[in-house]
Amino acid sequence: MKKLKHQKALIMTALYAVISVACNSNIKQHSPIQSIPDTLDYTAPIITIRYSADPSARVFNDTLYLYPSHDKDNAQWWDMEDYYVYSTTDLKTFKDEGLVFNPIRQTTWAKQYAWAPDCVERNGKYYFYFPTDQDHIGVAIGDKPTGPFKDALGKPLVSRSSPGIVAPRDFIDPNVFIDNDGTAYLLVGQNALNIIRLNEDMISYDNKPVVLNNTTDLPYFFEGIWMHKYDGKYYLSYSTGPNITGKAPQIAYATADSIYGPYTYRGIILNEVSSHTNHHSIVEYKDRWFLFFHTSDLALSHIPANSEERKYVQWRRSVHVAELHYKPDGTICPIILSPHK
Repeated sequence: MKKLKHQKALIMTALYAVISVACNSNIKQHSPIQSIPDTLDYTAPIITIRYSADPSARVFNDTLYLYPSHDKDNAQWWDMEDYYVYSTTDLKTFKDEGLVFNPIRQTTWAKQYAWAPDCVERNGKYYFYFPTDQDHIGVAIGDKPTGPFKDALGKPLVSRSSPGIVAPRDFIDPNVFIDNDGTAYLLVGQNALNIIRLNEDMISYDNKPVVLNNTTDLPYFFEGIWMHKYDGKYYLSYSTGPNITGKAPQIAYATADSIYGPYTYRGIILNEVSSHTNHHSIVEYKDRWFLFFHTSDLALSHIPANSEERKYVQWRRSVHVAELHYKPDGTICPIILSPHK
């Protein structure tokens, strides 16, 4: 992406104002961590060397890694093909770890559309989960968080045609959650959430998926599922897509005492963004919680307002980070972004 690294002044322009609402005097306080700024510039994209979207944030040892999808420089649709990884120890500088996997070239079965991935560690190995073709979820294995990763099975781990899977729309957006007892789950789907209990090897499963609908089970769920645990409760957060009438995609969440529910809808974490799609991850790092998400701010800062290229900004996204706060009752303080001007 030409000149992206050299236009920091443009990137730092406040395209959004970020405000935490209803929590300023009623949040759990964190202890200061010297390596992380007390105040992050949430208006600035954190990955500027190339376009990136759908960020999956993971902490391995003392380092935070980002596993986003990769929007092409001249993208006019969601035709992503490969994955790059980024790392940080201070949330101020992010190291480009380079290209780590291309399922279109490195598998025999994936044909197109390498969208939002995820990565987890188990027993010293790193398992990289990725969707392709709007139909399949694959898994690749590496010895390091930065790969290189290799296709583990020579076929998808699970597909929309697999027994028990419910896929009313695209079969995408894998998220893997390892519970305190060591049990691993793959969560995946669009407009219906499939929860699959993985075997110890992380590349197989035996049990029938548990499926949550997006009406009574997980209200407004569209895509981009993410699970985390806080104070013993399970939090499912996700993009609402077009499922809330009159609203662009937002990040909503629900909580439960069991991974399978029942879940109680809690509201919105993040409102609509400039990229039209909304995709996120939530992670604890150095005793503080963070929300990673994407916008089209970087593209908007580089493409003149009168350019025909402006119509493609929703496919040229960039990753941001904001600190996340909880109220004493465990509800999450919403982050409100002002409309792009």
